[in-house]
Amino acid sequence: MREDAPETLAAHLCPTPASGYPDAMTVHPNPESFVLRARLAERLAPIAAQLQAGFHAFGPQLTSYCSLKRERIAAVTPPHPLLGVVLRGRKEIWLGDACQSFDTGSVFVMPRDVPMDVVNILDDRSGRYAALILEVKDLPVGVLPLATSDGATGQTGLEIPLTRALIDALSHAAGVTEAGAQGEAVQRLRLAEVLTLLQTEPAARPLFHQSLADRVIWLIRSDPARDWSVAEVARTLAIGASTLRRRLSDSGQPFRRLLRQTRMETAQRALASGAAIGLAAEAAGYASRSHFARHFRATFGTTPSGR
Repeated sequence: MREDAPETLAAHLCPTPASGYPDAMTVHPNPESFVLRARLAERLAPIAAQLQAGFHAFGPQLTSYCSLKRERIAAVTPPHPLLGVVLRGRKEIWLGDACQSFDTGSVFVMPRDVPMDVVNILDDRSGRYAALILEVKDLPVGVLPLATSDGATGQTGLEIPLTRALIDALSHAAGVTEAGAQGEAVQRLRLAEVLTLLQTEPAARPLFHQSLADRVIWLIRSDPARDWSVAEVARTLAIGASTLRRRLSDSGQPFRRLLRQTRMETAQRALASGAAIGLAAEAAGYASRSHFARHFRATFGTTPSGR
């Protein structure tokens, strides 16, 4: 029944046949949680009402999904952690023989690289299943990553307890309608707010698990103009410099490549937001504009001016 892990969000959530399962039981621990789920569902109802079948991007990391038929999806193995909100219907996530069920308004986590079987069940009134999905490909500056092994064992509960602050943050993130670079920047800030609120929540820990290369990128992104060295990064991450260099090389992501790529992405975002070429180069740690332009072209196949 297991299949190879797909490469994209749309691919790894597309339905494939799965074996039948017994009905799952949903347990509501207290009336307050029911009230909060209803509040979140109400805040996101305008989005749910507009959805058509399939995937719809709301930004660089935020996607919605809608299905008009009940689905059983085998061996979902997300390449990045996912934070989901059930907008309509009900979702079941099976880890082996254990099932967790999430009603409308529930917020759940799907860890990276963990095979799970998923059942999407239609809402009785609308005849739809719909969800909002935040794919955590990288963490914003200021949101601390965890090593992949930190707290990875013993993770069983996938439901995120709701608070009024989290409801507001999720609603604001989903409500960004501005197009272009400005809209993406606003949405990143609002998604950073969501992740900041979840940092101390045990069930949300899988969202913050990062590979060694991801943690290096996160550190460089926190100050891309800094004169980073392997020794300095290794010291900050509490790992030996030779070990860091070897593990990055073994993963096919040597340090110098990560450093240049991260700096170039910083410059690209600066240019997209309207910064002058000189300021973009400075933000990426380049004193020479010609040196910056060569590296930019080598990375993206075009000059910083777009020619």
